[in-house]
Amino acid sequence: MASTKAWFESVAEARRRARKRLPSSVYGALVAGAEASTTLAGNVAAFERLGLVPRIATGLGAGRDLATTVMGQEIAFPVIVSPTGVQAVHPDGEVAVARAAAAAGIAAGLSSFASKPLDAVVAANPATFFQAYWMGSRDRIVQILEHARAGGAKGLILTLDWTFGHRRDDGSPEIPQRIDLRTAVRMAPQALRRPRWVRTWARAGGLPDLTVPNMAAPGGPAPGFFDAYGEWMTTPPPTWDDIAWMRRQWDGPFMVKGVAHPDDARAAVHAGATAISVSNHGGNNVDTTPATIRLLPGIVDAVGDEVEVLLDGGVRRGSDVVKAVALGARAVLVGRAPLWGLAAGGEAGVANVLEILRAGIDETLVGLGRASIGDLRRDDVVVPPGFVHGATAVVGSAA
Repeated sequence: MASTKAWFESVAEARRRARKRLPSSVYGALVAGAEASTTLAGNVAAFERLGLVPRIATGLGAGRDLATTVMGQEIAFPVIVSPTGVQAVHPDGEVAVARAAAAAGIAAGLSSFASKPLDAVVAANPATFFQAYWMGSRDRIVQILEHARAGGAKGLILTLDWTFGHRRDDGSPEIPQRIDLRTAVRMAPQALRRPRWVRTWARAGGLPDLTVPNMAAPGGPAPGFFDAYGEWMTTPPPTWDDIAWMRRQWDGPFMVKGVAHPDDARAAVHAGATAISVSNHGGNNVDTTPATIRLLPGIVDAVGDEVEVLLDGGVRRGSDVVKAVALGARAVLVGRAPLWGLAAGGEAGVANVLEILRAGIDETLVGLGRASIGDLRRDDVVVPPGFVHGATAVVGSAA
């Protein structure tokens, strides 16, 4: 159906509406990529290079089976909302995203740097995974895991694909520590150019709160975004032994997010991961990293059925989801698209984005003559020569 004032028919339209409604700094945070954004653009462009092979006269009846299970949670179609940081695009933030995901029958991830507390998000969507970083001391990490457990998280997502590269050719968006009077005055000109965004926050009772409640010490106040961010940045990266230790502290499903090499996929399995996500942090890790869909087949071949393999990065259409599943992914994580929907229309905008993806998956299965996502095969996808990047494994490096 064509776009209307209350409905948009594509993720691209959600992005256009987000740009019109958000202050430039807020919008910039939703579209930023590392350095020249080569990987960010490549994630999207790589899906466009893959073809699909339609079948006709298949006699498919109504009702394709799109459901699957990820980290112990049954989901209606193979999409999970990826955890993303402070969501100043709308006052309802992560709670609105979680409600829309629950209504669609899918799971949601919640970032350590989220603007809403875990228990509120779990109340909106019981199928919530908590995302954590390796940050601070081991005692601090145990404290974070205890918070996730007490808050009702169904699984843990450990994000490792981030190198703290801040040099962006298009400029880094300003993200203040918190919105105080001085910050509000300084940023007022760009906010006043987006009166609908200002009115939305005014009706909710005030300015965006950039504190991160899920990083508070027991009984303490929520730290500012950059206080928590600084704790993360100043913590040395973990070893695989550290990750194995962290896995032992968590008795539920455990995903390692950020895998780009078959050796790391095997190491994650060895460390006890129940799932991995092939990821380059949405183009915000090392720039010029290959698109995740190019890395996926080699990683699937490396770990087989030993672990659930997911993918994130560049998914904008239901057909992208189908391509990823056909090439071996259990499901995909989507981060930017739901936030564009949230900016465009609040919870209804997120629901709109998720329905675009669900409907696109269903329509693509019809075109391919597949009754179920479980019926998809690699030969449903036309893969150009040289497209798949398969790094040569180094024997023993995963031990």
